[in-house]
Amino acid sequence: MRRHVPGLHSMKHDDNPPLDGLFLVRVEKASYRWRTQKPFWEISFAVLEPKAFANRSFSGRLYCSDRALWKLNWFLRDFDYDTDLLEHDQVDQKALTNLRGVIRTSVTTVNGRCYQNLDAFASIGEWEALDCTSLTQKRAGR
Repeated sequence: MRRHVPGLHSMKHDDNPPLDGLFLVRVEKASYRWRTQKPFWEISFAVLEPKAFANRSFSGRLYCSDRALWKLNWFLRDFDYDTDLLEHDQVDQKALTNLRGVIRTSVTTVNGRCYQNLDAFASIGEWEALDCTSLTQKRAGR
């Protein structure tokens, strides 16, 4: 059986390259994905700063395996997640929405697919210092 799928041959390619660098972000949505070996939280972020990227968004994974819990904990603490829930080892999907903080990202390509890495986190209060430092380093590197 054949089906007509309009626009299939002219699939749109994303004109925006993956984000790489330091960004002030807000959590748009989060969802838990259970996998036998590596359960993870898939989190979508909206970029707030720098202003040049303010209309962009990206998503990344924070794994929940025993070896990766330190990174999830780091993210939750720096994004001011509810300490009572954290003390009881609970992550509430709704409580994650609208959390704000700083993320350093990088891009990895595996088998032709690009993945957004969440490399580091910082609290929203550190944005000014981190942003100025990164600009100074970029200017010095020229």
